[in-house]
Amino acid sequence: MEGEHLTIGVLALQGDFDAHLRALQRCGAKGCEVRTVQQLEQVQGLIIPGGESTTIIKLMQRYGLDEAIRRRAAEGMPVYGTCAGMIVLAHDIEGYPQQPRLGLMNVTVARNAFGRQVDSFEVDLSVPRLGEPPLRAVFIRAPYVTRVGEGVEVLAQLDGKVVLVQQGTLLGSAFHPELTDDMRLHQYFAEMVQGTIEQQ
Repeated sequence: MEGEHLTIGVLALQGDFDAHLRALQRCGAKGCEVRTVQQLEQVQGLIIPGGESTTIIKLMQRYGLDEAIRRRAAEGMPVYGTCAGMIVLAHDIEGYPQQPRLGLMNVTVARNAFGRQVDSFEVDLSVPRLGEPPLRAVFIRAPYVTRVGEGVEVLAQLDGKVVLVQQGTLLGSAFHPELTDDMRLHQYFAEMVQGTIEQQ
């Protein structure tokens, strides 16, 4: 993978975007903060980080990024949402039908489904797509997927709960891969981005 030619944006409106930028750098991809539509136009892929999903989407709407991201995703730009980012990507949010969202992934998610902040935990997660060893995953007030629709692949489950999904060029995880030293999921996303560039 020619990572030096990749520019992957990290939505930098709220949440833990700095850790994602560091992870991308370790993967050999160029990461940049995205706060405006103009900045979004300069990237080949986008990560929507964890944080507070309602705040993230409201800020997206304020800066016109929600429609811009929908358009770029429709054009084939890969988008990866982690934790709150996965909630923002989802088509439906259990118990919050009025919460604004991008609605790009054909899934339903449950917010804070693994408990409150004090219930945060780390676990070794089997992700066959990434091979061995298991992926170290950090769950913080994490959601999980309660419905998987057409076109969505389940890449990982924890105790029967779906925590990692892919739909074409869209990727969503309930956990925070940027908080560990295992870069394989960021590498996987960077390779997704590289693949879309090569197909153009």
